[in-house]
Amino acid sequence: MLENIKVLYHSSIKIEKEKIIYIDPFKIDKEYYDADIIFITHGHYDHYSEEDINKVKKEETIMVAPFDVSDKLLKMGIKKENIISVKPEKEYNVKGIKFETVPAYNINKQFHPKSNEWVGYIIELEGNRYYISGDTDITKENMKVKCDVAFVPVGGTYTMDFKEAAELINEIKPQIAVPIHYGSIVGTKQDAIEFSKLLNQRIKCEICMLA
Repeated sequence: MLENIKVLYHSSIKIEKEKIIYIDPFKIDKEYYDADIIFITHGHYDHYSEEDINKVKKEETIMVAPFDVSDKLLKMGIKKENIISVKPEKEYNVKGIKFETVPAYNINKQFHPKSNEWVGYIIELEGNRYYISGDTDITKENMKVKCDVAFVPVGGTYTMDFKEAAELINEIKPQIAVPIHYGSIVGTKQDAIEFSKLLNQRIKCEICMLA
């Protein structure tokens, strides 16, 4: 299920399946101009990077983002018809790709307020459901997620830490869990390793990032 999927850096993910999809492109190493769809979870610089969007977008790329980020995309010159503005707990279809939005917010810190309506995504590809949580704590909404693969932050400080991430994964029971959001701004690879040790043995952990 992780074939042709890469965690590039921090929370930046590239999926090459039915379409070429980027989630929160950040620290992209060169110009690719190959994105069919770019998903943005929220407006913080390590998730919404205009420099990196410009390295992967092409003329017809569709941008999927919360409303406050959509305003920024318009200002950077993205055509309105190429922007899909999303709200939490909705279902969408773009270029034949079905996806759902899941609220992403903090419950015991103030970095990601629920009122901002920032999101994670469940993207359906080749019959599997991929949950990219965005920057979030454990919430009543993400405890109900049904997915086959889950990408969750483990670095702490701004999001859940590895213990909380493992608690969430053990509750929602994907087949595969992938730790992200570590190795640069917060957290280390050791957080990913400790996360893997806490998972139910029926859940496979894939550490895709080398940092």
